[in-house]
Amino acid sequence: MPHTIPNDILIPQIATLLQEGKEVLFTPTGNSMRPFIEGGQDVVTLRKLPHIKVGDICLAQISRLPAYVLHRVIRIESDQITLMGDGNLQGEEHCTADNILGTVIRIQTPKGFRKPLTRGRLWYHIRKWRRILLKIYRHTYPIQR
Repeated sequence: MPHTIPNDILIPQIATLLQEGKEVLFTPTGNSMRPFIEGGQDVVTLRKLPHIKVGDICLAQISRLPAYVLHRVIRIESDQITLMGDGNLQGEEHCTADNILGTVIRIQTPKGFRKPLTRGRLWYHIRKWRRILLKIYRHTYPIQR
């Protein structure tokens, strides 16, 4: 049976490994990145990349509270980065480039299928339709527990 490790223990360990140049695999929890990452099921691979770009999915320490999110970069203005979960209809998080711990380079399903990262890059730009598309997706593919 899989164990859940609290973020305040897990994330600093992930950050250390990423700073050492290693790739880190973990299974994120939550539903804020549906439909592109299924929390508790999909495994993501993170790597510390030299540059972050709009559309990347990043593990970041956000400025409010000592909290961490695995969300998509939707805007970069100078050193300020804005993130938003793919499954969220509103609500943004903010951080600086120094708060980005790593970038998702691979998403893999429990059956070993690799999900393409490029599909999600268009998702933010069709946000007018997101409410409808998410409703259809959530109805068609309910959360598996």
